[in-house]
Amino acid sequence: MRPANNRDKQIKIWLIIEKIYDLEYGIRVLNYKHLHYFQCVARAGSVVRAAERLHLTPQTLSGQLSQFEARLGITLFNRVGRRLELTKTGRLALSYAEEIFQAGSELEDLLKGGAEERFITFRVGISDVVPKFAAYRFLSPVLSLPEPVRLVCEEDRLDRLLAELAIHRLDIVLADRPMPPGTEIRGFSHPLGESGVAFLAAPALAAELAPGFPKSLDGAPLLLPGRDSALHVALPRWLERQGLRVHVVGEFADSALMKAFGEAGAGVFPVPASGVADVIEHYGLDYVGETAEIRERFFLISAERRLSHPAARAVSEYARSVFPPAAR
Repeated sequence: MRPANNRDKQIKIWLIIEKIYDLEYGIRVLNYKHLHYFQCVARAGSVVRAAERLHLTPQTLSGQLSQFEARLGITLFNRVGRRLELTKTGRLALSYAEEIFQAGSELEDLLKGGAEERFITFRVGISDVVPKFAAYRFLSPVLSLPEPVRLVCEEDRLDRLLAELAIHRLDIVLADRPMPPGTEIRGFSHPLGESGVAFLAAPALAAELAPGFPKSLDGAPLLLPGRDSALHVALPRWLERQGLRVHVVGEFADSALMKAFGEAGAGVFPVPASGVADVIEHYGLDYVGETAEIRERFFLISAERRLSHPAARAVSEYARSVFPPAAR
């Protein structure tokens, strides 16, 4: 086991423990037995089911949970029918509880010695409008680092991913735009690169549109990335500047679903020009044309100004080698 790994894990464990100490409630002594009971009830959705798993009476467990809430001075659950649902604060507390017990398990393994090989966990949020091939290209260097890395990817809307980043459930977020202006979440946008936009379509449709591009796009069926994508507004505006009519036949939050519709011949759609070869090969599509007037950009968003996680640094360094400085 590498000493640096051990040290990193110990620092991570204490930082996580400090997080729950530093919640708004000013608590400095945490009852971990109560935290465990809370976690079990949250997972089970009811005191009765959790009591069965803990081999306690429901009355005892309910009393322990009430003590925990009283000590914190908050409400962790709302009763909905026969079920208990977490409050907003309860969901926040559960996210920390999960991390604390996971960190405790890692600490126990670390102190026991265990296996010689240890891994670093790298949790990445990927905005659902980011093309899958682009996400893979940016993250692929992580799997070749000298120290073993377990890559955990979560795909969702950007706003939800940023909320996860804010409570440190994610290490970074990959997006097609920087931190939205006016957001209350503290984060830093690190440019990864940008490229022009290419248009692809199923072979039959591409054969009709390619010869007269871009004028051939006038009235052509267009598949548009969803509202969370930077291209959702930029692409129709570009078409209008060309004097072309916009005929959007579908909008897709999921970039892979948009490509599947394109593969079926439903319409022409945009992709980053830097990834045309990968998409054509994977989906059996043909090239229609491209423009440098629209730029698709990619960002690594982190909770820290300077990237400290070795995997995050690897992503950033790889991007520098792929995209020329002028394009960043």
